Amino acid sequence: QVQLVESGGGLVQAGGSLRLSCTASGRTFSTYAMGWFRQAPGKEREFVAGISGSGDSTSYAASVKGRFTISRDNAKNTMYLQMNSLKPEDTAVYYCNADLYDTIVAGKGDGAWGQGTLVTVSS
Repeated sequence: QVQLVESGGGLVQAGGSLRLSCTASGRTFSTYAMGWFRQAPGKEREFVAGISGSGDSTSYAASVKGRFTISRDNAKNTMYLQMNSLKPEDTAVYYCNADLYDTIVAGKGDGAWGQGTLVTVSS
């Protein structure tokens, strides 16, 4: 089972930027799709962005499209989420997920999960 570790969360003012990272264990990183999900206080976990194993396909939630960019470096076993123009409603714990691409972009998020990293956007 792959193990995932997120990093890069923190406190930022509205309009600012953060880059999250998710590092995976194992030597088969490029064989599975990855995704970012988030859970705000009192809300259900929701899909944010997904990327195929090769990195050729990406998908975004409507709420972040144009502001967030998902990418991966298979040589480093790491996935990234560049978050720009952050809004207070982006405040949440962000989780990375490894699974099939169709499963991730459908928002189902089965498979392996990281422990999460907190992003707080102040107004």
